Amino acid sequence: MKPLIEVKNVRKIYRMGEEKVLALDNLSLSIEKGEIVCLIGASGSGKSTFLNLVAGLEKPTRGEIYVGGIPIHKLNEEKVTLYRQKNIGFIFQSFHLLPMLTALENVSLPLIFRGVDRKVRDKMAKEMLEAVGLVGFEKRKPTRMSGGQQQRVGIARALVGHPKIIFADEPTGNLDSATSKEVMDLIVKMVRENNQTLILVTHDPAIAAYADRIVTIMDGNILKIEDKRTGDVQTPGLEQSDKDSKRTNAETIPERDNEIDSLKEAESGSAITREMNEPNAEPGSAKAGKINESNNESNNIEKGKDLQ
Repeated sequence: MKPLIEVKNVRKIYRMGEEKVLALDNLSLSIEKGEIVCLIGASGSGKSTFLNLVAGLEKPTRGEIYVGGIPIHKLNEEKVTLYRQKNIGFIFQSFHLLPMLTALENVSLPLIFRGVDRKVRDKMAKEMLEAVGLVGFEKRKPTRMSGGQQQRVGIARALVGHPKIIFADEPTGNLDSATSKEVMDLIVKMVRENNQTLILVTHDPAIAAYADRIVTIMDGNILKIEDKRTGDVQTPGLEQSDKDSKRTNAETIPERDNEIDSLKEAESGSAITREMNEPNAEPGSAKAGKINESNNESNNIEKGKDLQ
């Protein structure tokens, strides 16, 4: 059986002023369905860039990305938006709850993008709030919640549409240690129960300990992969750890400026945050992700068959 996620020889380059920055350098990684994988490394190592690429928030400068056999790197904006809405859930460090909305309304947002009927989505959101231990919080707004409660709402929002892949970028970064453990226990429990794939990004070894595999990234390369289930350790990028200078070496970075993104425009989670701030997108509009029924690849995504 093929892996759920296949990242093949991916390179990602950003432009910061006149400088070109190599964020990922020919990185390859496969992730199985139901696996919990943690990406760990220093700030700027490429962890969040990896998430953005697999989520379809950005495109690679070079290389291929397949999710459930679908070539994510080839999808246009409309199709990749639908792919993300149907198959991806996001948990953020800063919660990204809309302060003017109640807990129920915040959790309902992904269902609005899908065009789910109001009564159905309210029922689904209420059930998910109950699942994360927030019974009676339906009408409460974020300003009346603790950090841990807000993150539980964030978890409920990420899981309400039953996505196959969950991305959690520093999910406990704004929480104290005790609350962090409660939140991580909850996330892992729920994704295990539903056989979902979880990709974590963290600096914290205590959070990384929840993973099946820990992938250490340095300077856009995989330095080490530790499989906690078997004890196996791979070091595919160890021999490149002394090549830091290549990240800004103009000779190693192509001059195809159309393939180089502005670093300011590539902030982690920016695109999905914009989607969440447009809750009134009409079902059938581009924001809601409707696509041409005659396109077979699009049909597979819309019918939920892309990641089986």
